[in-house]
Amino acid sequence: MTDFARARGQQEQPSQEGHSPSRSFIRRVKPWHWYSIAGLVIVGLPALWIALAYGGLPRLWSHHEHKRIGSREEIVSYTAQDIPADPINLHLKGNQGAIVCAFKRAGWSVADPVTLISSLKIGASVILQRPYPEAPVSPLFVQDKQQTIAFEKEEGKSADHRHHVRVWQIGKNDWLGAATFDRGVGLSLFTLQITHHIGADVDGERDNAGRILTAGGATMSGTESSRIAAGQQHRNGGGDPYRTDGKINDYTLSGGSC
Repeated sequence: MTDFARARGQQEQPSQEGHSPSRSFIRRVKPWHWYSIAGLVIVGLPALWIALAYGGLPRLWSHHEHKRIGSREEIVSYTAQDIPADPINLHLKGNQGAIVCAFKRAGWSVADPVTLISSLKIGASVILQRPYPEAPVSPLFVQDKQQTIAFEKEEGKSADHRHHVRVWQIGKNDWLGAATFDRGVGLSLFTLQITHHIGADVDGERDNAGRILTAGGATMSGTESSRIAAGQQHRNGGGDPYRTDGKINDYTLSGGSC
């Protein structure tokens, strides 16, 4: 056999190693390299989420939405980042004692303020499926004021599912309210922060709150427009879709504390 034929035969023989470059690279990686990669993933991804959800994204939304807030006509509440949140669907006339009395008689609780302890308690309630009737609700704002008081009633074993009504005082014996239902816990579509997601039927929650107020001695005195387009899909501050007829129900309460 000539030298040319022998060389050609050697070229045509398959590689004895039988390894692709990627497999060779994997074999060269030491075990401690894999531990380092796993550590970066375990620590890095949560750190990135925290930086985005509680740093970068809220600031971005605050800058974006603050420029638009003056041009909106809808009567809604707002998040701390000025993102339109839950629709206002109640207008109450009466003192705070009468409002508290009506909800307490119906078995509702006053929500605790948001603190480190209450945040840990609501987390344990959701994860361990334990009741927490006074679980805090996230702060929402009307006229640059956080809700004055909030009422809630659990549906199920924990604070994961609950009816709640936030109430803002806008004048003497003058209140606006937002009645919604928390259908579960997840991440905000806009900021990626942990939050409750609301159900779409905000009008049903408004009417349920109205029945509670009426049972507590309130009288319905009319309706007014929230200027939210009826029959269309809207989103709240967590990105949750809802529909409404655009009505705010007015109630007048008399009396004082229970």
